[in-house]
Amino acid sequence: MNSAQQETLPADRILEDNQTRAWWGAVYTFFRRWPVFPAFVLVTLVFCAVFAYQIAPYDPDVQSLRDRNEPPAWFSDGSTKYLLGSDHVGRDILSRVIHGSRISLAVAGVSLVSGLVVGVVLGLLAGWYGGKTDEIITRLVDIWHALPFLLVALVVVSLFGGSLIVLMVVLAMVSWVGFVRTVRAEVFVVKNQDYVMVSKICGASTYHIFIRHLIPGVMHAILVVATLAVGGLILTEATLSFLGAGIPAPTPSWGLMVSEGRDYLTDAWWSSFWPGLAIFLTVMSLNFIGDWLRDYFDPKLRQLV
Repeated sequence: MNSAQQETLPADRILEDNQTRAWWGAVYTFFRRWPVFPAFVLVTLVFCAVFAYQIAPYDPDVQSLRDRNEPPAWFSDGSTKYLLGSDHVGRDILSRVIHGSRISLAVAGVSLVSGLVVGVVLGLLAGWYGGKTDEIITRLVDIWHALPFLLVALVVVSLFGGSLIVLMVVLAMVSWVGFVRTVRAEVFVVKNQDYVMVSKICGASTYHIFIRHLIPGVMHAILVVATLAVGGLILTEATLSFLGAGIPAPTPSWGLMVSEGRDYLTDAWWSSFWPGLAIFLTVMSLNFIGDWLRDYFDPKLRQLV
């Protein structure tokens, strides 16, 4: 609205328009400053995982061939019995998606914690001691990166069988690499700070320096890498389950549900669509949270004051 148009409007109308624009500007700034939608998706995911047995309408493993490939409730031939439809053996997709969140979070959480511990310890040692220690750890990371992970995972599953424990071990094998490089680079910067040098000159032990200075100094980087790694682990678990090297049937897993529904895409696309959407929203939200944490902890990357 230009100045000429504003002159023709009453003063109260101009004030109301300015207040409306200010309100929308505040809303836009709030949603840009804080990751509201990703946080909502993650809170919903955790809620579904914790209270899956209470909120799921049916047992995820109960089959009903009479109700196989039932469309979602809003379809003309759908039924309110299955809000998101049923799969090829009559299992409720909504219940299986809700219970699948438990598997995704459990696998990603345990694998991330084990990989985080190993990766952070190796990164601290490589960055603090340098020299041969840094060379050995760095070459180990390079060699590990060169391994074809999917092929290794398929071999491990073929040798030990598919189970939840085997899948956690396989994912833990790949989750520690990203922490090593990031923590190592941060330690190189932190260990040359004045307060670390003073603590070393005063005779502080290596353990004291690690606990009081190095780990707090690199915690922001660990938090960002961990957030991004969770999304990668969930996506990797879904990929392995899709290839048959993940959670064995009939345990509900998002990747396994997508794999089971791919033969019915023309007639019952919802069997693969809903678990695929759950994977997409979860990984996208975790990536957005990771980007936000990176911008929040690094003043050089902040876009808003």
